[in-house]
Amino acid sequence: MELLHGLWEAALSTVAPHNRWVLRVFVIVLATATVAHLTARLLDRLERRLQQTHTLWDDAFFEAVRAPVRVLVWLVGLTSATELALRQGEAPGLQVLMPAREIGVVLLLAWFMVRFVRQAEQHIADPAHVRGDPLDPTTAAAIGRLVRISVLITAALVVLQTLGFSIASVLAFGGIGGLAVGFAAKDLLANFFGGLMVYMDRPFCVGDWVRSPDKDIEGTVEEIGWRLTRIRTFDQRPLYVPNATFTSIAVENPSRMHNRRIYETIGLRYDDNQKLAGILESVRQYLHSHPEIDVDKTLMVNFNRYGASSLDFFIYAFTRTTVWAKYHAIKEQVLLDVLEIIHTAGADIAYPTTRLHLEAPSAGEVKGGAP
Repeated sequence: MELLHGLWEAALSTVAPHNRWVLRVFVIVLATATVAHLTARLLDRLERRLQQTHTLWDDAFFEAVRAPVRVLVWLVGLTSATELALRQGEAPGLQVLMPAREIGVVLLLAWFMVRFVRQAEQHIADPAHVRGDPLDPTTAAAIGRLVRISVLITAALVVLQTLGFSIASVLAFGGIGGLAVGFAAKDLLANFFGGLMVYMDRPFCVGDWVRSPDKDIEGTVEEIGWRLTRIRTFDQRPLYVPNATFTSIAVENPSRMHNRRIYETIGLRYDDNQKLAGILESVRQYLHSHPEIDVDKTLMVNFNRYGASSLDFFIYAFTRTTVWAKYHAIKEQVLLDVLEIIHTAGADIAYPTTRLHLEAPSAGEVKGGAP
């Protein structure tokens, strides 16, 4: 330290007294650049160290703090150099510089908090970062947005206080203005609270297939915003639904089904009436032994009615899968195997037929003949 002090005094002695502040400003800027470089090197080493762990919060903290720390180093260094220059020249901007530095620190802190919440929101819903069950993406997004809004409002109030405004007056004015805005934008508020109810009740989340029997709404949920929910229909059109709509309509969520149902009616020919009982028993045994049919659910194979051209029986069963494509593959297999059972029994599927019975002419009609 004595050596550095001696070198500093020697450098000052070579500069004119009225120009020594330029050297001090140069040293501050040089020190700022050095600290910024060392900080970047330190952050790189910490990143390599943290990559060896699987902790959620340290990864989110590091990813969030990297950019704000670098900007903070330059903010403190450059404002210190600017303050020294302004003091030397007795410029009036000195009174503006100090609040600007404090505001900059507050904004950087808010920036860090927003980045940290966003990173934590992504990681807490990612199975790769969570040892147990990850948080539902919809819930994570709702909590993240509420926390970010709180951080931004707090930062705005601190900035106003730094600028000399009274927070109490601002809050009072905001309360009165909030009433006016509430009356003027009641639809916007209805959508906001509708979105809040969706986040709290969680009738669906991002990625779910939803539909409504009350409205022409069906598709996959892509995003749940504070005002609108974006649903991608099956013909790939985006559908934007105001959140207030979900408070007044019924919503089905097929994505949360435990099973999918097979419910089909099959008709046999009337000529196969003697084989009907055996076919029904064979189909029951087949379904009970099918690995993709859930036998713990309702499973029925029963003769149902005498049709106009067929003896109708129905199949009522549930598949173990809820995947749409796999369900249809299982249903196709079941129907083909049932058809094979019917053919093996020597029967066949009925189809609409018409029989015309011609009676033999009587003896009198034969003798009389035609004129």
